[in-house]
Amino acid sequence: MTSTPRRLWLYDTTLRDGAQREGLSLSLDDKLRIAQRLDRLGIPFIEGGWPGANPKDIQFFWHFHENPLTQAELVAFCSTRRPGTTAATDPMLQPILSAGTRWVTLFGKSWDLHVTEGLKTTLDENLAMIQDTITYLRDRERRIIYDAEHWFDGYKRNPDYALTTLRTALEAGAEWLVLCDTNGGTLPHEIAQIVQAVSQALDLAPDSDHPRLGIHTHNDSGTAVANAIAAVLDGARMVQGTINGYGERCGNANLCSLIPNLQLKLGYDCISPDQLSQLTETSRFVSEVVNLAPDDHAPFVGLSAFAHKGGIHVSAVERNPLTYEHLPPETVGNRRRIVISDQSGLSNILAKARGFGIELNKQDPTSRQILQRLKVLESEGYQFEGAEASFELLMREAMGDRPRFFGVLGFQVHCEMVPGSDPWQTHSLATIKVQIQDQTFLEVAEGNGPVSALDGALRKALQNFYPAIAQFYLTDYKVRILDGGAGTSAKTRVLIESSDGHQRWTTVGVSGNIIEASYQAVVEGLEYGLLLQNQAAPVLSPQSS
Repeated sequence: MTSTPRRLWLYDTTLRDGAQREGLSLSLDDKLRIAQRLDRLGIPFIEGGWPGANPKDIQFFWHFHENPLTQAELVAFCSTRRPGTTAATDPMLQPILSAGTRWVTLFGKSWDLHVTEGLKTTLDENLAMIQDTITYLRDRERRIIYDAEHWFDGYKRNPDYALTTLRTALEAGAEWLVLCDTNGGTLPHEIAQIVQAVSQALDLAPDSDHPRLGIHTHNDSGTAVANAIAAVLDGARMVQGTINGYGERCGNANLCSLIPNLQLKLGYDCISPDQLSQLTETSRFVSEVVNLAPDDHAPFVGLSAFAHKGGIHVSAVERNPLTYEHLPPETVGNRRRIVISDQSGLSNILAKARGFGIELNKQDPTSRQILQRLKVLESEGYQFEGAEASFELLMREAMGDRPRFFGVLGFQVHCEMVPGSDPWQTHSLATIKVQIQDQTFLEVAEGNGPVSALDGALRKALQNFYPAIAQFYLTDYKVRILDGGAGTSAKTRVLIESSDGHQRWTTVGVSGNIIEASYQAVVEGLEYGLLLQNQAAPVLSPQSS
C-alpha cells in the first residue's frame, strides 16, 4: 500500500498489551499463529512482546528470523533505561538488540507524577533517560516508535513538561510519537483538543513523512474506539490497538471496530478490501486461539452483527439490505443471518469450499445440505472458525467424498488416582477397538491423562497401516464450557491442534462428556492428517463408524 495523505498505519499489540488481559494466556505457538494471521490481514506493525521479559518472547523473535513474515514489521517493545545508569550499560536493552527487529517501540514517562512517585527520580533525569535510550538504539540502526505513557493525564497536569518529553524524543531521533491514554480515562473531546495542541506545539503535519503522531487508547471509560477516531481526525496517523479489544482491565481499542470505521466510514486507507473481508475470520480465529468466547454482539464481526429475527426487519432487509444494515456484511467477512431464509450463509459455505479446493454452487443440493448441517451443529455448540479441518471433513462427508481410513468400534478409559508426592498421582489407561478394512484390532495404552491415553491407544492400532501417523503430534488442547450454569453437567467444546511438522490443523468435538468431546477431536485430527498425506482409504464394513 502506497503512502497517501489518507494512509493510516495500523499497529497491533494483541501479543503484548492484549495478553495482559486477566484470564488470557498465550503459548509460544499461540503467538506465532496469531502473528501469521495478522500478517495475512495486512497489519503493518505487529508488536511481538518485550524481549528479555521472558524466554517465550525471545523465542518468538528468533522464530521469525528463520521464517519471516510476508509484509508486516515485527516490533520489539521496551522501556527507557533505568534511572542513574546509561543505556549502554543497562542489561535490559541487550535482548532488545538481539531480537533483531528494525523497529523498536520505546515507552517513557510523560506524567511528572509517575516520574517522581513511580520512578523516584527527577524530571531532568527522566528526560535524560528518554534521550539516552533513543540515541543508543538509533546508533545501532533501530528505528524508534516512542510511546508517551500516560500522555493525556500528564499533559492535563503539566503540559509544558509533557511537551518537553516529546521534544526530547524527537531530537533523539524518534520517528513516531504515540500519545497513550494509559489509564483510559480521557474522553473524545479532550483527545481532539490535546492532539490539536500537540500538533501545533511541535509543528507536526499529518501528511509529513516523519515524524508523525500516533494514538494508543484504553477502554476504561468505554470510549477507546471513539478516542482513537477523534485522534485520527485531528492528525494521528498511527493507530494502536488489539484484536477484539483484548487488554488489561477493560481492554484496548478494538481494531475490529476501528479498521472498518476508519476505512469504510471515513475513507482512510488501512488495509486492502480483500484483507478487510478477512476481518471477521481473523477476529474469531484469535478468540479461539486465546480460548475466550467470541462476543456474538461485537460490532462488524460478531455473529449477531448482521442478524435479523422475524417481522418487519426480515421482510425489509430481504427487499433492500440498506433498510437495516449500515454496510454490506461481506465487506468485513461477516454474513447476514435471517432465520427464515434457506439462503442465509450460503455464500460463506461456497467461499469456504473454494478455499478447500472444492467447487460447489448455489444450485447444488449438497450446498444447502452442508448449510443445514452446519446450523444444526452450531446450535449444539460447535464452532468451526477455529477448526477448519473438521469443517472440511463435514463438507466432504456431505459430498460423499470423505475417506474412511478406520472405524472405532468402541473404547474404554480408566483413570486411577493414587497417593503420591503431588499429593495425588493419576494413571490413565485406554483400551480401544478399531477396524481397518476387514481386520479388527484391540490396543491398550497408558498416558498422563485420559485424552493422552486414548490418543496413544488409537495410534498404536493405526500405525502399522498408516506409518505417517508417527509424524503426527498434538500441539494444543483447549477446553471451553459452553453452558456454565449447568455445573458439572455442562456441555464442553474441545479444540485440538495437530501437526505433522510442516502443517497444522485444528479439529473440534462437542459433548456433555469431556472424554467424548476429546475423542471426536482426536479421531478427526488423525483422519484429517491422513487426508493431507493423500493416503488411500480402505473400504470399511458397514458396522464401523
